[in-house]
Amino acid sequence: MKVLLKEDVENLGYAGEVCKVAGGYGRNYLIPKGMAVLASPNVMKQAEVWRKRAEVRRAEIRAEHESLSVSIEQTTLTFTARAGDTGKLYGSVTTAQITDTLNETLGTEIDRRKVGTDPLRQLGEHKVVVRLSSEFQPHVTVVIESEDGQVSPAVDADEDASDEADIEPVDDEVTAFADDADTSQESEA
Repeated sequence: MKVLLKEDVENLGYAGEVCKVAGGYGRNYLIPKGMAVLASPNVMKQAEVWRKRAEVRRAEIRAEHESLSVSIEQTTLTFTARAGDTGKLYGSVTTAQITDTLNETLGTEIDRRKVGTDPLRQLGEHKVVVRLSSEFQPHVTVVIESEDGQVSPAVDADEDASDEADIEPVDDEVTAFADDADTSQESEA
């Protein structure tokens, strides 16, 4: 089924473009939501108008994202949490908490699914990505302090990997067991 997009659809195309989509996707989602119309010669005349309108809207959104990216990069959020002696939190600072605080601070409405990926579980300073669009992905600085006001540096993934690399496998027991099995088979023969 060929449809003419009335507005930009993520992972499909821009407004004014003709796209080939599955019949159910077009009939049940795109057309009822007003995102597209069935491509026909009469509708194709309107495509240029929709393209121009969409270009203006994309330019506005790009300008908004650009200014918001600068604001996000300059923002530092501070959280207080209980932590053990090693700096590991007893709970975590979730992406929902980060999003709520960021929205309060900047006066925006950023969706929590676009902020970070995993909850933070370590004291220190963290850089958390905010995915505004594919082009704009600024990082907000999140500082997690313990309740007594102490901040210990966050553990990097590289340090975790090096700690795991220091562990040596114990193959001696497996080898000794295999040698005993070989000797018992030889004595039976």
